[in-house]
Amino acid sequence: MHNETQPLQSKTIDRFNQEKLYIQLTRIFLDQITSGNWQLNQRIPTEADLCAAHTVSKITVRQAINNLVSDGYLMKIQGKGTFVTSVLPVVGLAMKTRFTEEMFGKEVKAEKEILFKGVKEPPPDVKSYLKTEIDIYQIICRRIVNGEPAYLDESFIPHHVLPEIDRIDTGSLSLYEVLQERGLKKIFKVIQTIEVLNIWGESARYLDLRDGLPVLAVHRLLLSSDNTPVGYTRFLGRSDRYKFQTEFERIR
Repeated sequence: MHNETQPLQSKTIDRFNQEKLYIQLTRIFLDQITSGNWQLNQRIPTEADLCAAHTVSKITVRQAINNLVSDGYLMKIQGKGTFVTSVLPVVGLAMKTRFTEEMFGKEVKAEKEILFKGVKEPPPDVKSYLKTEIDIYQIICRRIVNGEPAYLDESFIPHHVLPEIDRIDTGSLSLYEVLQERGLKKIFKVIQTIEVLNIWGESARYLDLRDGLPVLAVHRLLLSSDNTPVGYTRFLGRSDRYKFQTEFERIR
């Protein structure tokens, strides 16, 4: 990889624009890439240089860089800096999963009940998915449909990826949105596995099921652009009250 960076261009953010600064900065950085000022495999200027050039905070610069890391244009390499990995427009699929009225019907009342939030020892398979020995933050929710439990929604996030998670209202916000907005690493790829398995113990009791009954399980491993796991989620649904719908939509 080349280590030389080109001089910064004079174009900068418009403080009279109501658009958020990091969004404007993301567009400016993308212009640097697509115009060839930041070339493929080239290291971009340091955060300090970018802050000085655009008179913004490190947080703003970091958010803009993370957006382009998520889109695959940039890659951070520990101890070396941030490099351009693609100069082509991102074309792909956005995945939307519906668990609310659109899934169950408008006449259905769906509620979310948080059963646990905090750090505790995760199951061995979760540690294997996340490939870490550090603290893992867990959020265990139950979805109630027309007064009856329909499925469990379990999320596991390495605490260092989202250090301020204790202060975030995860009851009303999507985990995916929170990670993209505030995570130190962003979601670049999702690996999804669907299977039928038997449910036991506390999970069975949460769904009002007997031990050993089959449920639909949806596993999702969330990966950053460098293939580091940033989270793992799984949904355990009663087959008599739960269905799974995924919508794919082309982006850019």
